Amino acid sequence: MQLTRFTDYSIRVLIYLAVKQEARSTIGEIAEAFDISRNHLMKVVHELSRKGYVTAMRGKNGGLVLARAPDTIGLGALVRDTEQDLGLVECFQQGNGCAITPACRLRPILGEALAAFLAVLDRYTLADVLDGHVPELAGLLRIPAAQL
Repeated sequence: MQLTRFTDYSIRVLIYLAVKQEARSTIGEIAEAFDISRNHLMKVVHELSRKGYVTAMRGKNGGLVLARAPDTIGLGALVRDTEQDLGLVECFQQGNGCAITPACRLRPILGEALAAFLAVLDRYTLADVLDGHVPELAGLLRIPAAQL
């Protein structure tokens, strides 16, 4: 299983904002820090804002901040909110056309594996991702200490 780029970027945005804590960030600086498309990141940030993960403020002193504390942002919930399709194979989809579905045991096995994957993510929060590594992450993301 592979998470989409959308989910990957969503996690990165939240990590960046969590490292900066209360300091506001821009889409441009996040895009530059991760060397990713600003346009794609705009879509990601819009969705994160719409779902209550990020607060976006317009204007001269605008920017982005986390809408909630990192210890309240569950990774499992985030993945569920950002992945449009967790159907691992065709038989998970509506309109399943696989001829062997009635006799195949793959679907319940993959369903169990997906549930286990999400259950592990449900045990962790954004704070767990940062745990003890904020200074190192700030350095890697080229965030000046004055902005922490």
